[in-house]
Amino acid sequence: MGGEDRARRASRGDGGRGRSNLILRVLSGVVLAPLAIGAAAVGGLPFLLLCALAAIGIWWEWASLSAGETARQLVTAGGGSLAAAAIFLAAGWLGTALVCIAGGTVLVTALSWPRHRAWVGAGVAYAGVMLVAPVLLRADPAYGFVAILFLFAVVWTTDILAYFAGRAIGGAKLAPRLSPNKTWSGAIAGAAGAVVAAATVAVMASLGSVAAVALVGAGLSVASQAGDLFESAVKRLYGAKDAGTLIPGHGGLMDRLDGFIAAALVAAALGLLRSGAEAPARGLLVW
Repeated sequence: MGGEDRARRASRGDGGRGRSNLILRVLSGVVLAPLAIGAAAVGGLPFLLLCALAAIGIWWEWASLSAGETARQLVTAGGGSLAAAAIFLAAGWLGTALVCIAGGTVLVTALSWPRHRAWVGAGVAYAGVMLVAPVLLRADPAYGFVAILFLFAVVWTTDILAYFAGRAIGGAKLAPRLSPNKTWSGAIAGAAGAVVAAATVAVMASLGSVAAVALVGAGLSVASQAGDLFESAVKRLYGAKDAGTLIPGHGGLMDRLDGFIAAALVAAALGLLRSGAEAPARGLLVW
């Protein structure tokens, strides 16, 4: 998630700073990964609370980027809608939770200044994905925890291998207008690694069709990288290097979770299409 950009800056003579940033990334990951996995293992309210806090933090960063002087007022409106959605999710009222997020999106859009009004309002929906999609998958009683581990494995492997392959190999640019230093070599390495990670989860969890799960992993890797590019486009629109400074070495929550949000959205949509709201993780993983 933005790793190749930082790697390229290091290769142009800022090696010391690049190494320091890499150390910060590793240390942040050592702290945050066990927290995320532990919350996913427990499930229920702790996992929902973690996703809700992440969603509200993402909305705060988005509003700070896009809303200018009206950010404080809009953070309250959007954050309130996300908090209400979390309460209804805890009660099992998915439809009402989605209505809260939609209502927050409309309210924030209406309260925003005309310039970039649609972009500001879209931030509530974007943050809402971080709340709803992982919670919906985790709620599957049979495959929920495996589905979240599957998402972590795919997204994290994509991110790590794209960072190091982009740094070591370089080559043609992936999307120079959005993120000038991302390369095709990093993107391909990340997707290949995600296939291996997905297949490994399939074997360890005895999911059956390893090839199908690996193919899903490849698709989610592409979605994750598209999510990274989307967040880069948002930051470029507002002239920002990072979405925030909350996570050392990574920037803000948006910088850390951009790929996960996109992958979780695609994963939840696929699961819902195949197995409905009662067992979306099964629809994602069992083929």
